[in-house]
Amino acid sequence: MTTERGTWLDPLREGERGPDAKGMYMWVAVTAAPVWDIAHGRSHPLWLAWPAALAAAGLYVATTHFAFADRRRALPALGLLAAVVLASAAGFEGNWLYLIMMLAVATGITVRGKILPVVLLAECAAALAVAVAAGASLTGVLSMIWGTFTAGLIPAIIIRLWEAINELKATREELARAAVSEERLRFSRDLHDLLGHTLSVMVVKAEAVRRLARVDADEAAGQAADIERIGRQALTEVRAAVTGYRGRGLTAELDSARAALADAGVEAAVRVSSVRPAPETDALLGWAVREGVTNVVRHSRAAACAIVLRDDGGHLVLEIRDDGPSAKPYGEGNGLTGLRERVEAAGGALETMAPPGGGFLLRVTMPYAKEDGE
Repeated sequence: MTTERGTWLDPLREGERGPDAKGMYMWVAVTAAPVWDIAHGRSHPLWLAWPAALAAAGLYVATTHFAFADRRRALPALGLLAAVVLASAAGFEGNWLYLIMMLAVATGITVRGKILPVVLLAECAAALAVAVAAGASLTGVLSMIWGTFTAGLIPAIIIRLWEAINELKATREELARAAVSEERLRFSRDLHDLLGHTLSVMVVKAEAVRRLARVDADEAAGQAADIERIGRQALTEVRAAVTGYRGRGLTAELDSARAALADAGVEAAVRVSSVRPAPETDALLGWAVREGVTNVVRHSRAAACAIVLRDDGGHLVLEIRDDGPSAKPYGEGNGLTGLRERVEAAGGALETMAPPGGGFLLRVTMPYAKEDGE
């Protein structure tokens, strides 16, 4: 059960902004102390005492309002309040000294930064001088100094804490938005890599079924069964992607690449060094093989494709090259763009080029973080 005590000024409650001018107006009640002296005939002349009390009250309210609404106007108002309060306390003495504490509250609300303690100490010195001149006892003097300093310090601390809390809340919301955006981008990349490759293979096999349907029914049925198997596998991969799946690994992707290239009529040559990269690097190289082979099947019109993975002095270099016809340079699609971002985020580099002899070359270079225990 939520109680009022548990929700009042709760920094995590929706819409809670913390202290404001309305919450600080109540300290104008301190002017009741000089009014008490005026009412009991201890402040003369009355024609000056009443305007002084009213001016102190009005300037405090104005300073507090501007401190939260327009700080450029708050500082001049604070200066006028200080002049009225100190002059009145020195001239009328008695309970007028309490106005210095009200001045300190206004100072704590208005003044920001490292200058605040200096201003409060100056007001404490003024309170000391006025109290001593009024003949206050040592206890009264010390109480006046302590009360002045804490009256200014406490509201200042409260306001600064709420400002920090609001900044932290804004930062938390921004981080949450960034996390959502990053997760959407990750999911988009995963779906592109998973479905782009799988659908390309299914299209190739469907073309094979169409060609074989009239000449070799058994072979056509086998290709159709492969389409069914690949479709089921795609469903599994999509479900895995939804739960944060990042890749099947290099070995599995190489096996899939051989099958996809063979179905597309592309001769595959795979040469892989005996390396055991860390799981993250292994998965990323698998994604690179998937994306590179998908592009070969879709766009290259190649007859042969070479996939090479070698250890090059502390780096793993993966190259996928086809012998398709030369083409004009073209921009990277979503797949290569997403792969580049992943590789660079892992400290690697991705290059794409059209070699002089024709075809297309995809090269991925990754730091060789070996698997534990190697």
